Parts: sequence; structure tokens; C-alpha cells
Amino acid sequence: MKLTARGLRRPVLILLALVAVAIPAVACSGGGAVGAGATVAPAAAADLKNFYGQKLNWGPCASFAPTQDDQQTFADPKFDCTYLQVPIDYSQPSGKTAQIAVLRQKASQPARKIGSLVINPGGPGASGTEAAAGVAKGVEGGQLGQRFDVVGFDPRGVGASKPAIECFTPPERDADRLKVLVDNSPAGVARIENDNKDYDAKCAQRSGTDLLANSGTRDVVRDMDILRAALGDQKLTYLGYSYGTRLGYSYAEAYPQNVRALVLDGALDPDQNLIDRSVAQAAGFQQAFNSFAAWCARQPGCPLGNDPSKATDNFKKLVLPTIDKPVPLADGRKMSYNDAMTGSIQALYTPQLWDPLRRGLVELAQGQGRILMLLADIYEGRQQDGTYQFTLDAFTAIGCVDDKPVTDPNVVLEADKRSRAAAPFRDDGHGPNPARDPCAFWPVPNTSEPHMPHVVGLPQIMVISVTGDPATPYQAGVNLAKALNGRLLTVQGNQHTVALQGTKCVDDIVTNYFTDLALPPDGAHCAIAPS
Repeated sequence: MKLTARGLRRPVLILLALVAVAIPAVACSGGGAVGAGATVAPAAAADLKNFYGQKLNWGPCASFAPTQDDQQTFADPKFDCTYLQVPIDYSQPSGKTAQIAVLRQKASQPARKIGSLVINPGGPGASGTEAAAGVAKGVEGGQLGQRFDVVGFDPRGVGASKPAIECFTPPERDADRLKVLVDNSPAGVARIENDNKDYDAKCAQRSGTDLLANSGTRDVVRDMDILRAALGDQKLTYLGYSYGTRLGYSYAEAYPQNVRALVLDGALDPDQNLIDRSVAQAAGFQQAFNSFAAWCARQPGCPLGNDPSKATDNFKKLVLPTIDKPVPLADGRKMSYNDAMTGSIQALYTPQLWDPLRRGLVELAQGQGRILMLLADIYEGRQQDGTYQFTLDAFTAIGCVDDKPVTDPNVVLEADKRSRAAAPFRDDGHGPNPARDPCAFWPVPNTSEPHMPHVVGLPQIMVISVTGDPATPYQAGVNLAKALNGRLLTVQGNQHTVALQGTKCVDDIVTNYFTDLALPPDGAHCAIAPS
């Protein structure tokens, strides 16, 4: 996605932060059938025999923790971890390899075990080991925990997988967050684009172009099939959230004969181009902002006032001054306009973060920025010691090879106009900007593009779509279900993704499908309980 406080300069991470819930936040195929835009031929099955036949050596997970906050969780002996070996370049399987980090919680009733439930939380760039640890905790006493090994993997370049995609050092990331790039004059546009070119050069130098060229969904789905075989599963059972739905439907297109069950929650529209997807997401976040504003108006002392129709203007009065005057913090840092917007957008992913956002805006009205900065730090992956996860670097790298880049400044300008109109709460007041994003100058070509999946022989799968999802709007799920002849579960609510997060109606349907392959009836609906 290309929606952010900085217009088209940096993508929005499709990731639900793990603050108050158990789980955080579009390419094609790999393996046997390479999707549209692919530039590397798949390796012959014989060349991958050793990868498919590898034995996984499981051990303690402590060293696999993707963040400091995860260390205690990953030290739990109920989890075990390993590395899966895969070729970095599938056209050269005898060349360099990557190590894919994998976490597992074993089925508590092995005699009744069905197989592995493989989980990816999206991003792209989010840690699947971290997500699986959260899901495993929630399902360990039920049918899923009893009958499945709950498995998560960090896609190539992500989390604890090696080598890692990394572009910015922590000081560079801190400095980048302070740059408020709203100048749409020719000189301002040149500065933004030079900034993006410098970022790209750092990515190429620190990550290596061989990893960048093979970091996309096309290659991750190949890794997933090797993982399926190494886990001992004849067919894949998979739960993908958000951008993880792209992995799911791309896997289905490449390996339909290897699919047992797919739940795709918070879907990307497979045939939607990058710009239309970004505009749709902008509209989704405006809808989420409007819902937040209506809720806030019912709270005492709402910083946006008690008239929701004026909330966008009142929000701008609070945040726009930070463009010129960032808010000093007690730790010596400054909260920029970028951080104020990033923190606000982060909170709009789920109503569980609406009250922190309300309190953050109350603070901002008082000249303080502690809460909004905390929300922005969660989004940015900044840890307490000042280091960062490389989630945003991976997000950019994967996104740049998963979509055709937008290189025409006129197209960028028109897209920014449309996004501002769709989400006026995000408009910085400086007018649309034709500056091209990092993908326009990326050092390697894209390896796939959005397209309608062509799948033959796929068992019926399930798509979940939330009516008020800000990041992956409801209609995208409708379209994906139609494209794959899948069963759609509609969920009334205002959050991004919902499966196995405590909504009983949804969780019961998902559990029944995974365990018994029983789909809900046509037109099935659930509702998320109000916060």
C-alpha cells in the first residue's frame, strides 16, 4: 500500500499492531506456475530435491525472538524453532541459500493431529513467528491447538530469517522520521526524489541486490511449498492476514493440488492496480477516522469536539502545526508531523486503540506528544533501546518487486490528488505532490504484478472481510472470494482482520473449517462486539 502521512513517499504497513490484541498488520505465483510479470524461471523439481527432502532440526526459540518484547514469549519451552533452507535465487538452486526462521507449537493431542496450521500476518515484512506465537496462545486449549501444530515463518529477508533486508541504520531511521517532505515545488520534489534514491542505494548496499531481486511473493510461495514438505504435510493448511492473503492466493495459483484449506482474512483485491488500491485504502482510513470521531464525540472532553462533521478540520488544527514545530519529548526526541500522522493511522486499525488515540490528541492539544509518539514507534518498529526492527525496510523491498513501479510524475500527481480527496483528514494542506517513491528508482525489476488468479482444481477456500476494515476495504474480500470461487464470511465491524482474535462467531467458523473442512453457508455474517 502507498498510503501514509507522506503521500506516496512511503507505503503504509498493513499490520495490526500487537498492543491490545493477540495478532498484529499483491503478487502472483511461484514454484510450479510463475505469475504475471515474473522474470525468473522456476527451478526443475529435481534441482530442488534436497530442499524438499531436508530434515528440520528443532530447538529452543530464545534466539529467534524478532524483538526485545518477544524474548520472554519465545523462551517458553512449549515453542520450538528451526531454520528452513531455501535457494535465494530459484533459477540457481545450487547457489546462495537463505535461512527461513520457523516457530512451532506442537498439537497437544498428537494422536488426533491433522497437520500444520501455517500462519502469515502480512505486512509485507511482518514476522510470522511472532504472529504464530500469539495465535498459538489463543488456541492451545481448543480444537486447533489440539489437532494442529501451529506454525509461523518469517519470510525471506524478514524478522529472524537470514540474510535480512535492511536499509536504514537506527540513527538514519530516526532522522528520516523528522523530515517533513511536503514541498511540491520543483526543488522540493527533487529533494524528495534524491532522498528516495539515497534510500534505495543503502538498501542495495546493505541487503544485496540478489536478495532484493528475489524477495517478493513469487519466491515466498516457493518457500512455503518447501516448508509444507519439510513439515511432513501432504497439503497446506494456511491462515493469511492482510498482505498474507496475497501469499495465500498466489500459493493457490502455483500449487492448487497442494492446498487443503485456506482462510484469507483482510484480503487484497488481486486484480487492482497499485494506485486504485491506494485510493481505496485512503477512503478506508477516512471511514475509520469518521467512526473514531463519532465515538470520540460521545466521550467527555473529546479533543475533536462533539460534532463529528467538524472532526476532520479539528484534527488538522491539532496536527498541522507540527509540520513547522515538532513537539519536544521528555527523552530529548521530537515528535514530527510524520509521527503524529503515523501514530494516528496506527490507532485507526482497531477500535481497541481509539482511546489511546483520543488521549494522544488530548496531549497534543496541550503541547505534548508522548502517546502519539508511542503509537508511531510501534508502527515504525522502534524498540526501547532505540534500535529498530527492519519491518519497514522489508515492506518497501517486497512491495517494490511485487508491483509494477509508478514512474510517471503526472500519474503520481493524479494519484495524490485522488488520495487527498478520499482521505481529507490526511491532507497536509500543501497540495498534491508529483514526487516519485522509492520503487520508481528501485535497483532491481519487479517480479510480479496484480492480476486475476487463474486456478484449476482448488478446493473451496474461505475469505473473511470486515465491513469497516480501513486497510483492506470490504469489497476487496468480495472480489477475491469471487475470483477463487471461495466462500465469503462478512463481518460487521471497524477493524483490520478478525480471525482467531476473540470474536466467537468468527472463531467457531474458522475452527470448523480448518478441522472438518466445513464451510459456513452462503451469505454468512458475524459481528464484532462494540468496544
